[in-house]
Amino acid sequence: MTTLPAADSSTAGNARGHLIGVLLVLASAVVFSLAGVLTKMIESDAWTIACWRGLFGAVFITLYVLWRERKRGAGIAVTFSLGWRGWLLASIGSLSTLAFINAFKLTYVANVAIIYATAPFIAAALEWMIRGVGVRPSTMLAATTSLLGVAVMVGASAASGALAGDVLALGMTLGMALYMVLIRVFTETPVVLAAAASALQLFVLGWFVTDPLAVSQSDAILLVLFGVVFAAAAILLTEGTRLIPAAESGLLGSAETPFAVLFAWLILSELPPGASFIGGAIVIFAVLGHAARDFLKPPTTA
Repeated sequence: MTTLPAADSSTAGNARGHLIGVLLVLASAVVFSLAGVLTKMIESDAWTIACWRGLFGAVFITLYVLWRERKRGAGIAVTFSLGWRGWLLASIGSLSTLAFINAFKLTYVANVAIIYATAPFIAAALEWMIRGVGVRPSTMLAATTSLLGVAVMVGASAASGALAGDVLALGMTLGMALYMVLIRVFTETPVVLAAAASALQLFVLGWFVTDPLAVSQSDAILLVLFGVVFAAAAILLTEGTRLIPAAESGLLGSAETPFAVLFAWLILSELPPGASFIGGAIVIFAVLGHAARDFLKPPTTA
């Protein structure tokens, strides 16, 4: 992700922009953390959820892109020029989202959230393989520690019958890690618009796979809410990361995991087995420790 010059050179202006960035990224983490709870609350199948989330997500994100580009004075033709790179990003995002939704249906919200917390480390490994970017020893240590925590959780899931959900969560995490890396490779690709295209893919595909109109009134309300939540979280994260350093954004984004576990407990009364708490504690320790180190002592290389 490229850094942008400060909009205001004054100290007060910079401080205000930084505070707004912190609040936006933190808000995006809280909103993102509701995904598991909403998926569990919706009784419809995963394809129906993906279909309607895709429709509302595509509409709201596209409206946001149009509003932002209009402020910049860009033409509509330029705004909606994705190219094959953008469609590749969109397709990876679609597959990851399908795995994401199905994972919540098959395992604990805590397991999915904690496994997804390892995405930055998997992204680091993929970036090393694809771009030849070196991995710092601290990242390798944190990655090894987090994988140990995931192994503890997956081992417990195999005994409790939730292994399929954990495997899908791992697949989703791998897909999103690849998405992160390709964003850095395809620097000219409009990422937010690719997210809208991904949502549209899910809507079109879901319409042919399932009957999206066969939903209850309560599910319909939750599906609309799910689409709004997805769009809001993506927009908040996009705008917030423009205003603060990447290391700080990563640290604040880590708040998504504990919030997801907390909401699952408060709203769904869902408590995962003890092994999930042990494995989760190991992963959170690794993620927060690594993010805090980068925040206090940013890496010297990009």
